Order: sequence, then structure tokens, then C-alpha cells
Amino acid sequence: MLHALEAIQRYKSGKSQQQHLQHEPEWLQWLVAAEKPRINLERIHSIAELQKINAVLDYTEHTLQVLDRLQLSFWMKELLEEVLAWSETAKGGSLDQRRTWQQQGINLFVHNIGSAQLYSLYATDGSNGLEPATSPKQEIIRILISTHGLIGQYTRGEIPFAENIPLRSLMTEGWVTDSELRTLLMALNQCIIAAVDPDLWNQVQGEVEQIVNWIVTGTEHTDWSVKERLSRLRSNSIRQGEAIDETYAKLEQQFPVEQQLAPMASRTLWYVESAMRDFSLEEMVKVFLLALHSEEWNQEKTSPSNASSVTSIRHISFEPLMNTMYYDYKGAKKLNIYKKRMIEKYLEQYSWEQIIAGEQLPYPHLGHRVERYPDLPDTLFVTFEFSPAAEKLIAFCIEAEKSPLYEQAVLLLFDLFGLRRDAYDRFHNEETYLSDMNSSGDYKKVLLDYMVGKRVLDIGPGGGVLLDLIEQEKPEIEAIGIDISANVIEALEHKKQRESRHWHVMKGDALQLAQYVESGTVDTVIFSSILHELYSYIERDGRRFNTDTVAAALQSAFQVLSAGGRILIRDGIMSEPESQKRRIRFLEPDGLRWLERYAADFKGREIIFERISDDEVMMPINDAMEFLYTYTWGEEAYVHEIQEQFGVFTPQAYEKCIRETLGEQAEIIKLHHFLQEGYTEALAERIVFMDEKGNPASLPDSTCLIVIEKKGSEHCENYI
Repeated sequence: MLHALEAIQRYKSGKSQQQHLQHEPEWLQWLVAAEKPRINLERIHSIAELQKINAVLDYTEHTLQVLDRLQLSFWMKELLEEVLAWSETAKGGSLDQRRTWQQQGINLFVHNIGSAQLYSLYATDGSNGLEPATSPKQEIIRILISTHGLIGQYTRGEIPFAENIPLRSLMTEGWVTDSELRTLLMALNQCIIAAVDPDLWNQVQGEVEQIVNWIVTGTEHTDWSVKERLSRLRSNSIRQGEAIDETYAKLEQQFPVEQQLAPMASRTLWYVESAMRDFSLEEMVKVFLLALHSEEWNQEKTSPSNASSVTSIRHISFEPLMNTMYYDYKGAKKLNIYKKRMIEKYLEQYSWEQIIAGEQLPYPHLGHRVERYPDLPDTLFVTFEFSPAAEKLIAFCIEAEKSPLYEQAVLLLFDLFGLRRDAYDRFHNEETYLSDMNSSGDYKKVLLDYMVGKRVLDIGPGGGVLLDLIEQEKPEIEAIGIDISANVIEALEHKKQRESRHWHVMKGDALQLAQYVESGTVDTVIFSSILHELYSYIERDGRRFNTDTVAAALQSAFQVLSAGGRILIRDGIMSEPESQKRRIRFLEPDGLRWLERYAADFKGREIIFERISDDEVMMPINDAMEFLYTYTWGEEAYVHEIQEQFGVFTPQAYEKCIRETLGEQAEIIKLHHFLQEGYTEALAERIVFMDEKGNPASLPDSTCLIVIEKKGSEHCENYI
């Protein structure tokens, strides 16, 4: 076993207690002492892990374990052991120790350089840490540490190829042969990459071998183009379905991308994917340009005494942005969706011309911050800075995620940043919401039997399940999804690209469909579980829960329909007569508390109940069912379900609304209602549902299926 692995195991087994650590190598002492280890958050599942484990020490151990299994000569393995043991040291050390290092000129923010300096300072004979080491072996180790990970970073688009050139000096100085350098670099990169993920090494091994060959042979290699570099920086987004060619082409139509991003060609970029993997390509490019056209980037260029010193910037670090973009949610690392949406809004207000001109737009609670530190003049740090009020409000939203206060907190956030005052943006559970929407595919499949024509609009397509069904079952139909949420549209565009789908999506308002498609050109408009959301969230005449909103949606759909076209509605239904009452006996001890809480929090209308005993109540039938829908979904959905009224109309009221809104040109050819499968089974162990006299009763119908057909012109004489 490698000596370095033995030292780590002594520490982890407790054989090397804290008071005896001074007898262990310096590199181990510093990794162990790390009070706030610096780590790429891509590597961890939960930020809370950092409180329990030393992620940097663990990664170092994993690299050494890979090395231990490789078949290498003794001298190579000994040399690489020293390289790997020291390569993460600039991420370690106590806070006091790190302050001392900074005063000594150690670069702790570019960790490969800083680690090489620490090696020279403490592990070599007579070097001050900033000069070459004193023996060929030590200089080989120092160079390998200073270029640690750069080949992998080049494959990811993070660095220019020239950063790897120092590796050639190992040959030109006569310290190793070309074959030895090739073996050293392949083994070192296998340790570095396989320690993160063995499968990743299998994926990139061929490309690493090609880059190593360029280094060893001295091939004149042309760096990636701006487009290629952006593609590599966004490899994860592309795997998730981002259409990089199409998106980049759109950017080129707006401004000269290659020219404007050219200054990045010779710079190393740190933590880009970790910081901006969830942002769009356009947003990422805007962040780059904000840095490149900042005062900090250009301040030395305008200095007469030092006009050329702008080239001293070698590194652009997005580590501060990365560190602010995540938090723990249910034990897992979670994107701070609140901050992301605010940054999206901030970037949206900037035109390309304003960014390139270096304009600072007034935005009271958010701004971009680009900094250079006096002791690190070659590094630019980029992030976004929220006002203290915004930070506290965002923290409150995170704390309130499972509380009825959540909706109020989010609306405050909307007000603070000028966003829409509705709940289409579900923030922290958006992925779960889209997944739930997709799980309802079997229920939605029945809609396919009633579609007509060749062009179909799916209003509020959610996760795209109905679009998929249309494409699968009726490939001759042009299916278009329309949603008000830009984030839903983005997710669907990625899904389309990832799965090679042929349907289309567009951002649009369901109440203004004629703005997006020509009147009379659509054969079927589908509202699947969306009318109750429009009713619940859209303010009309200053109030939510307004039936005029449903009427406006029907009018909007009817306007774009062709003659003979259809509107399909699948949504909640209320029971009639509405005067019926039902008794609920709770079989769970907290059931009545749930109801009391629900009645206090529900936004749609007043929920009435009469308490009969400690576990039994009498309620109007529609109040009972509205409550039971939320009770079925449980705590996770509670904060959103109290904002939505599932049952909008009774069957008779639905028919009246349709006839009054659409007139004689509309024919209702189907109005069917039924109990959605699953509710009876889900509630069987939780409640007893009874009539007014206490006799067992079935749950009433929950869902309706309505088909409205637009009559042809021969039927329209009396329609005004």
C-alpha cells in the first residue's frame, strides 16, 4: 500500500489522534485541518455532507487508491503519489493558516498553482515556494501539481491549451523521455478523473490520450472556437436536451459572439458548469460579457502608466457564484431556484448593447459583482449580490417551503423583484410537479379519442405527457404546447431535443391565443387539468377565483378553432345538488387538525364544517371533496393545493357557462363526469365517508370530460 494511503488510514482509524498529527506529513495535516474546505459542488450530493466528512481528504484518498491499483514502475508510482498527496493542499488548512499563506503570496483561489507553491515551500530544499524546486525530481512533481487537472479542464472547455505547455519542459530538460511523459500523464489523469467517477474516465480516456499526444509531440494545436468552448462548458445542458447549434445561431443574429467573447480565449475559467449549469446559454453568455465589460476588467487598460497590464488577468473564477447557488433540501443539494429566477429577471432586462457598453442598470435588490483582489491581480471573481432584505426574504422562503406562509413569502419575493403575482412558478417543487403531471398519462389518453383535425393545441402541457401521447398514437397531427411559464417551456424544449420529439412548444397566454396562432387554424384545443389553475391563479377584475377567467379561456380557444373544431376539457367537477352534506370520520389521530388547518388556509372560498365529535364532522359535499383532494395528496403538496380550487362548476353550471360564453355556434357533444380512479383506495384507511344519517356513502364524482364542437358556417345564421 502507498505510504500516503497508510497515513490517511491511520488518521481515519483514530490511530493518529489530533495531538499526534504533527508527526504526519504536512499535506495530511492541512487537509485534516480544513475548517472550510474549498470544493467543486458538482462532486457532492448534499452540502450537509461537508459538515460530516472532509470531501477534499476523501477525494485525495480516492485518487491515491486508483494509483495504488495501477501497474506502474516503482519510481513513477512514487512520484505520482507525491503529486496526488499535495495537489489539493491549497483547499485545506485552518483559517489562520490560510491567512498566513496568503500573506506569503500563495494563490489559494487557483488551487493547482497554490498547491504547487505549498509543495515548493514545505517539501523541497531551500525553495521559497514561488521559485523552481531544487532537484529535477522535485521540479517534476511541482510542475505536475501546478498543471494538475488541466487536461480534464481543457476537455471541459475551461482552459486554453497553452496552460498545458509547461509539461513539455519535463522532456526538454531531459528529465523524462517522451514515452515516460506519456505514461505519467495518462496515469495521473486516470487517478484524477476516475476518483470522481470511474465511468467518466472510460468516457473521456480517448480524448485525454489525444491531448496527451499533442503535449508530448509538441503539436501546434489551435484552441477551441468560442462555440466549441461554450458547447464543452455546457455539456451537461446538452445531454439534458439543449439545442446548442440552434441557440448559438440565434445569438449570432443578435451580436458578434466570437468577437465579443474572444478575450476569454486565453483565460482559465473556474467553476463555470457548477455555477451556471442551470442557466440558459444566453444567460451564461450575458454573465461572461458582464465580466468582460466590467470596470474591473478594463481598469488597468485605461491606466497610462500600465496600459498593457490588462493581460495580467489569467483566471476568471465563478466560485463565489457557485457557492451562493445551492442549499440543502431534504438532505440533497438543491439549486436555489429563488436566486436563479431573480438572476434570470436581472439578466433579461439587459440588452446586448447595454452590456457591451458597460452600463449599470438600476436594480435595487440585485446586482452583479466583479472583483479583483490586490493580492491576486491575475484573477477576476464573478458573482451576483443580493440586498440584505432580499437575502433574508429568500432565506424565509426556504424555511417556509412546507408552511402555509410559503405562498405569502413567494408573493413578497415577486413584489420585491417585479415578477408575476401568480403561482405558476412552483419554485422548489417544479421538477416534482412536472413529474406528477407526466404520471397522469393514462388518465389523459382518453382525450385522444375526441381530437379532430390535423392541428392541436395543448394548453398548459406540464411535463409533456399528452404531447408525447399525441405523437405516439396520432403521428399525423401537429401538436403544439402553450404555457405561460418560461421555465416549463425551457424544460420541454430540452425534453424535445433529448428525446427527438416532433411536437412544438411556445410561451403564451391561454387567454390570448389569437396572438400566437391565426384564428380559425386550430382543429382541437385541449384544457387538461388547467382550467381550474387559470381560475385559481389568474387575477381578473382584481380577484382570483373568478369564473370570468374560465369564460375568457373558452372564448380565447373558440376564436382560434376552425369550423368543426373542438375544445376538450378534462378537469375537476362539483357535485349537485350543492346542498347535499356528507359526514367524515377520521381514522387518523391528526385528521381533524388537518381539516381545521385547511379551512383556515384555503384561498378559494370559505370551507364550512360542523364538528360532531373529536373525530367526525359534517360538511357540504363540495367542501368535503375539496378538502379530501388535498388530504389525499398529503403534506408535500399542501402549500400549493390550498391555493387551488379543483372543482370550479357543477355539471349544470359548466353547461350554462359554455352556452352563455360561446353562444349557439358551440355544441356540447359530451358532458360526462366520473370519480377519478385512486381516490377511494387512497382514502380507505384514512376516513369513513358517510351520508347525513351516518350511512356509508361512495365518494362523488371528481372529474369531468367535456367536448365542445364549433359548428360550421351553415349553423351560424343566428350567432352574433
